[in-house]
Amino acid sequence: MTLAFRNIDVTPADPVSKWHSEGIQAALERGDITHWRRIAAEVQQDPFGQVAQELSEVLTYSRPYGIADVMADVLSHARSAARDGERAEVAAEVRSLINNSGLTNQAFAARIGTSPSRLSSYATGRVVPSAAMMVRMRRLLDRAVNEVSDGSNQGQLRRT
Repeated sequence: MTLAFRNIDVTPADPVSKWHSEGIQAALERGDITHWRRIAAEVQQDPFGQVAQELSEVLTYSRPYGIADVMADVLSHARSAARDGERAEVAAEVRSLINNSGLTNQAFAARIGTSPSRLSSYATGRVVPSAAMMVRMRRLLDRAVNEVSDGSNQGQLRRT
C-alpha cells in the first residue's frame, strides 16, 4: 500500500523536512521501511534539527508497534554520537590552544586559573570546559603569542 498524507500540503515524495509532525506521524503509522529510513537519515544528519525535534514530539503521543522503539533508538544514538563528536572537537581545540600558546601545560593551567590535572581533563575530553573557560583559554592564547613575540615569558615556554 502506498503512503498518502492527509490534511497536509506535501507528499511522501517531498523532502522529509517538509513533512512536519503530521507527515512524520503518518509515515511511522502507515509507512514502510523506505519512509522510516528517510526519517532516520535526516535525524542522523542533524540530530538536534527540525526533523529530529518533530520526531521526538511525535514519539510522545504516537507509539506504532516496533517502529516507535527503533526510531527512539535512532534519535538517541544520533544525539549521543553528535555529543561525542562535539566533546572531541572541544578537546582538540583545547589541545591546539595549549600547543599554540608556547606555554607549558602547568603555566597555561595557572594562567587560566585551573589545575594542570583539570586542564588535562579538558584536553582529553573527559570534561568539557564551560563557555567562559573556553573564552579565557582563547584570550590567553592571544596574550601568550604576543608575549612570546616580546620575549616576556621566557621562563614558562614549552621546551621542544
